Amino acid sequence: MLLLLSALVLLPALALLGVALWNALAWGRVRDADDKHGGGKVGRGSDEGESGVATTTGAVSILIPARDEAANIAACLDAALAQGSEAVGEILVYDDHSADDTPLLVSNYARRDSRVRLVRPVPLPAGWCGKTFACARLAGEARGRWLLFLDADARLAAGGAARMTREAEARGATLLSCWPRLEMRGFWEGALMPLLNFVVFTLYPAPLAPRRRLDPSLGLAHGSCILARRDTYELVGGHAVVRDQLFEDVRLAQAWRARGRFSLCLDGQAIVSVRMYNSLAEIWSGFQKNFFPAFRRARSFWAFVALHCFVFLLPFALAPLLLLTTAAQGAGTMLALAAACVLLTRGVLAARFRHPWWSIALHPLGELLLVALGVSSWLKCRAGRGVVWKGRRYGGTAGLTTTD
Repeated sequence: MLLLLSALVLLPALALLGVALWNALAWGRVRDADDKHGGGKVGRGSDEGESGVATTTGAVSILIPARDEAANIAACLDAALAQGSEAVGEILVYDDHSADDTPLLVSNYARRDSRVRLVRPVPLPAGWCGKTFACARLAGEARGRWLLFLDADARLAAGGAARMTREAEARGATLLSCWPRLEMRGFWEGALMPLLNFVVFTLYPAPLAPRRRLDPSLGLAHGSCILARRDTYELVGGHAVVRDQLFEDVRLAQAWRARGRFSLCLDGQAIVSVRMYNSLAEIWSGFQKNFFPAFRRARSFWAFVALHCFVFLLPFALAPLLLLTTAAQGAGTMLALAAACVLLTRGVLAARFRHPWWSIALHPLGELLLVALGVSSWLKCRAGRGVVWKGRRYGGTAGLTTTD
């Protein structure tokens, strides 16, 4: 029985290592301007109105939702302005009822550069999450052919906006998200933030997404950097279709595909970087907000938790004990192999995403905290008063109501 249990742990560990290897080797990147062949196969899309031609001057509107972002907004605007007027025609910032100096800082930029404009807040309607409403407001004010939604903690690389629009047009995608390079400066960031990529790219088959262009289950996006073609955004329904979702980025990409339009997420580490959280408390709060709402069904959530407990955590606890027990050394060997597969998976993803190598050794600690985060998120959403983010409380399950 113990041998069978060990085999049931080892087999998925091997399979998920295979998924991570496939992603690391075959997932497309946003190409350099002079790279006509890299980053995966490129082809014309089937969306109506595809032109396949170079983007016109100033065709991109950069849209930044900002709530209490005084510490981030200046650096974000500097990077956005550095894109140049050839690509970016305007930069709009929605002040989402900030209590700090965010609107003052944006107003100072607006006085210096006419491309920057502050969009004043209006009351948050019932049934909307703060970010989704901010994005919808920004889109309603924008004039560009392309809408680039950018988080205030995101930093665009030079030429990033132009490269994204060229990539989207070359691939026939009307929604293109760039998966960012994660900035990790402190101990807890280095220990825990790599788990974001580990969670996603052990389960999500990224190279399959361009081949099955309209499969909603393959919709993926990172909310820090999403480029959408304006006419398709309006046709799909924009952020209104995900108005009540905390996990709005992936839900928008899935809705795009469900409505017959091609969304795509590529490795955009050369395009955009983001320092998502600065401390353990921020990591806990941010992940707790999204963890349970990321799952459409409670049973999917619990299956995910079970996977991480039995495949990604249990081998590290049991393998040393079983290897010391003569009667169970066979099972201990298989669990040790499963643990080795997990660490190799971490290594593969560390190489692709430039994670700190020392974080691999802390994998069991990270998994313990990940499982605890998941359970905490479930308790908050299902049995508690909901989760709090940016001063707002979100309650319920998949569709969340908000209170200030």
